[in-house]
Amino acid sequence: MNKPLRRISLFCGLLVLALLIRTNWLQYVQAEDLSTRKENRRVLIAQYATERGNIVVQGGEPITGSAETDGSDFKFKRTYTDGPLWAPVTGYASQVFGSTQLENIEDGILTGNDDRLFFDRTIGMFTGEKKQGGNVVTTLNTAAQKAAFNGLGNRKGAVAAIDPRTGAILALASTPSYDPSSFAGFSEADGKAWNDLNASPDKNLVNRALRETYPPGSTFKVVTAAAALENNVVTDVNAPTDTPEPYILPGTRTPMVNHAKGCEKASLNFALEVSCNSVFANLGDKVTRDKMVQTAEKFGFNDTIDTPVRAFASVYDKTMGRDGNAQSSIGQFNTAATPLQMAMVSAAIANDGKLMKPYMVDQLTAPNLDVIEKHSPQEMSRPLSAANAQKLQQMMVNVVDKGTGSNAKIKDVVVGGKTGTAQHGEKNAKRPYAWFISYAENPDGTSPVAVAVVIEDSGADREDISGGGQAAPVAKAVMEAVLKNKR
Repeated sequence: MNKPLRRISLFCGLLVLALLIRTNWLQYVQAEDLSTRKENRRVLIAQYATERGNIVVQGGEPITGSAETDGSDFKFKRTYTDGPLWAPVTGYASQVFGSTQLENIEDGILTGNDDRLFFDRTIGMFTGEKKQGGNVVTTLNTAAQKAAFNGLGNRKGAVAAIDPRTGAILALASTPSYDPSSFAGFSEADGKAWNDLNASPDKNLVNRALRETYPPGSTFKVVTAAAALENNVVTDVNAPTDTPEPYILPGTRTPMVNHAKGCEKASLNFALEVSCNSVFANLGDKVTRDKMVQTAEKFGFNDTIDTPVRAFASVYDKTMGRDGNAQSSIGQFNTAATPLQMAMVSAAIANDGKLMKPYMVDQLTAPNLDVIEKHSPQEMSRPLSAANAQKLQQMMVNVVDKGTGSNAKIKDVVVGGKTGTAQHGEKNAKRPYAWFISYAENPDGTSPVAVAVVIEDSGADREDISGGGQAAPVAKAVMEAVLKNKR
C-alpha cells in the first residue's frame, strides 16, 4: 500500500475510533443527564403516558387521581380531590410548571420509575400489563385536616398537628390555598390559573405551616419555662420569682410592658397562666442567652426539618445581647418559628419531654400495594426531663382551665395550651399574629395530638386580636377531630 493510502486509512480509522468513543460516552456516561433534561420532550411524553400513582391519607382514601387529556401528546394529567384542602400536603404536579412537595420528592414512586419498582416493570414487560405508579401513604387524618382548614376559613394562617407519641403529622393546613388541578394540564386556562396565583399578594402557593416563620409571641414562653426548669433557675413552679414591677430590660432604661395584672414577683405557674412578659424576660436573662439557645435547639430551632418536605428553620438568635435575649424569651425580637416548630414544642412537653421527629409519609407501596418502604418513628431529642415536662403540662392545663386559653376547653378531656399575640412590623404597627399551641390527653394520660395555630390576619380590630380569641377555637376543633377518630 502506498503512502497516501496508508495516511487515508489511518485517518479513517481515527474517525471511526472517535465515533465509537463518542457513542459510548453518550450511551453510558451522559445517558442519565440527557434522559432527564427538561428539554427532552420524549421523557415528558413518557412521564405522562401512564396514570400517576396516588397520594393516600389515613383510612386508605386517595386524594389524587389522573385524567385523560384532549389535544395534547401528554396523555394523562394529575387531578386532586378537594385540592385546596390538601395542597399544603401534596404540592402540585403540572405538565408545564413541574412539581413540588410530596409530588416532587416521591416522583419516582408515583411515576413508577423508582429503582425499587424495577421488578414490577420487568414483570409487566412479560405479562403485557401497563406501567403503573406506586402510592404514597401519608399520616394525615382527614377529619383533623378538614377541622383545621374550615377553622381557618377565609383568614390567612396555618395549622400543624402532630401525634406526640410518634411524630406523625396529622394535619397541615394553610390558607389561602389553591387548587393544584387548575394548572395541572397544558392548556391556556392552566397558564392563566398559574399566572393569577403568582400575581396574588396572598402567596397562595406558600405552605405557611412549613415555609413561613413568625414571631411566636407568648407561645414561646413554654420554651423559656423549660429552660428555667432544666437549668435550675426555677425549682418550685409555685414559688415567687424575684421579678420587679416594672422590669427594666438589662442594659437599658426600657421597661417590659405587661398586659396582665399581678406579675410582680409572680410564680412561674401564675406567670404562664396569665402570660406575664416581665417574668419570662427576667427568667430568660437569668438562664443566659447561650443556655436559652441550647434549649431552643433541642426543641428544633436553628435547623431545617425534613418531613420529608423541608420546613424552614425556626430561629433563636445566637449573637444578640442581654436585652435582645430577654425580649426573645417572650417570643419577640429576632425569634421566629414555623407552626410546625411550635407544634413540636407542644408535642415534646405532652410526650413527657421526648421529642419525636415529625414525618408525614407512613409508607410507600407498589402498584399491587406491596409495601416498599415503611417509616419507623424516630426520637429526635430530649429537650427536658420527664419530671419537668409534667410540671409544664400542669402549668399548660392551668392556662386552659383558669387562664387565657379557656376557648380550647373540651368536656371531660384534659387539655393543655398556651396563647400568644405576637407583635410585628416597624414599631409593632401591623396587626398582631394570633397564636395558640396545645395538646389533648387520652384517659390513660398519653397524648394523641399536639397542635399549633397561627392566624396572620383575622379581620378583627387590633385590640380584639388574641391567641385565645382567634386561634384557640381552631386548635380545639382539630383536637376534637383527632380524639373522636381515636375513640
